[in-house]
Amino acid sequence: MFTLTLTFSNTLTQNCLAQQPITEADVDRIVAIDVLLEPDATMVKRAVAANAELREDYPQGYTLGPEQVPHVTLVQRYVNAADLKAIEAAVSAVLAKEDPRKLQLTATGYAYAPWAGVSITGIAVEPTPALSRLQANIVKEVEPFAVPDGTIAAFSTSKELPKVEEAIVDYVKTFVPKASGDKYNPHVTIGAGREAFVKQLKAKPFQEFTFKPVGVAIHQLGGFGTAQKGLWQWKAAPAQPTR
Repeated sequence: MFTLTLTFSNTLTQNCLAQQPITEADVDRIVAIDVLLEPDATMVKRAVAANAELREDYPQGYTLGPEQVPHVTLVQRYVNAADLKAIEAAVSAVLAKEDPRKLQLTATGYAYAPWAGVSITGIAVEPTPALSRLQANIVKEVEPFAVPDGTIAAFSTSKELPKVEEAIVDYVKTFVPKASGDKYNPHVTIGAGREAFVKQLKAKPFQEFTFKPVGVAIHQLGGFGTAQKGLWQWKAAPAQPTR
């Protein structure tokens, strides 16, 4: 498990940098996007280790890795592919004023929710005022580019998740009213599992830990709300020390 963690930690950045831009053939297409925080190695290692536990009990679950990267969602929306460059600029403008790498985040425990016959499980993150403010500003800047609805065709697929469930199609449609503002529930999803096992996992003592975002990216969403196809990564200036 430790070897797996180190290997994935090294390939995560490589995967984000190897972006797959929308082609000319895609410009008229609606895509489901996730504007997300990329967590540091501390969180990545914990998420990958927990994902391995889930898969040991439920092998049908998916693997966290280059095709399904661990992340903290800021907003999920349907947008026109042709607007992605403008969205990237709008997000960059927010980040120029609020450097997410200065955030100090705390993982507080496991949480789960029923989803398409399984329990989607995550590591809950404390919604600090600074994180909530960043989310609100990203939501505001992406809003002008949002389209009201999308279909399964708006999503990406992977070898492990070749199909997209209808539940995620509806979830993205209602993300802003149901999962932003005072309803924002930041977390790092670690995978899918059986409810009985996930309950056992949640009941175990959890040692809180802190971590920091190391970047921001936009991914095309896949099944179970996974962050799959990397579309853009924030080109940040060197982080300035917090005073």
